[in-house]
Amino acid sequence: MSRDRLTEKTEKFTGELEGKRAVVTGGSRGIGAAIVQRMLDAGATVVTSARNPTEQTPSAAKFVRADLSTPDGVREFADIALENLGGVDIIVNNAGGCRTFQSALDIEKDWQYTVDINFLAAVRLNSALVPSMRESGGGVVVHVSSIATIASYPMILHYAAAKSALETYNKGLAAELAPQGIRVVALSLGNVMTPGADEAREKIVDYLGNDSVDWSDEIPLGRIGRSDDIAEAVGFLVSERAAWITGSTLVIDGGRTAALS
Repeated sequence: MSRDRLTEKTEKFTGELEGKRAVVTGGSRGIGAAIVQRMLDAGATVVTSARNPTEQTPSAAKFVRADLSTPDGVREFADIALENLGGVDIIVNNAGGCRTFQSALDIEKDWQYTVDINFLAAVRLNSALVPSMRESGGGVVVHVSSIATIASYPMILHYAAAKSALETYNKGLAAELAPQGIRVVALSLGNVMTPGADEAREKIVDYLGNDSVDWSDEIPLGRIGRSDDIAEAVGFLVSERAAWITGSTLVIDGGRTAALS
């Protein structure tokens, strides 16, 4: 979707997040950049992070270089975010991904990094930032997960396991924080057209030794997702329109997992 069309779609929500302070991880490109822009379009002030910015990184957001796969990287980013925002109303834990495709038995290859970036980064960031939500009396935490937790793929079992842990954590955190007015929700994403996902699909093709994969074949709606499909869902979930939604995991996959049942 073009930037003009996305702007038209979100015009009616302009100002919906006015005065809100948002932290979005992995916001330099793809889904993360689209979420950052969606927050900005709705009036929020946004601090975002990644290892490096790209041409897709929204310039109106405060960008922080950070490696969230380490405790120190999370701590430093959280400190900068709080210093710039003075507090946080919205956290979107989007950073993650899968950089290797391997046998489920290859425990020494990339398991720790995969768990750190896809699960523990969110746990650590929430621990650093949620107290500011408690002080202000409310907020929203969003965790970006994957349908890999449902549609098991052996070559990314380390990634699926980390995201499964994230979804379990999402439910428990929601139960703990609901009495304090803090909502916690997750998104389980299917195949989305982003630079990172494009790289992953190429690696999967190499791993399988099959260069004729049509990724849209398995999706009932007939197309791979777009970043703005996800950003619009996040825009809804962090708004007052979703005020009675917490502890849920919203599947956004064009019907892929529905077709499995």
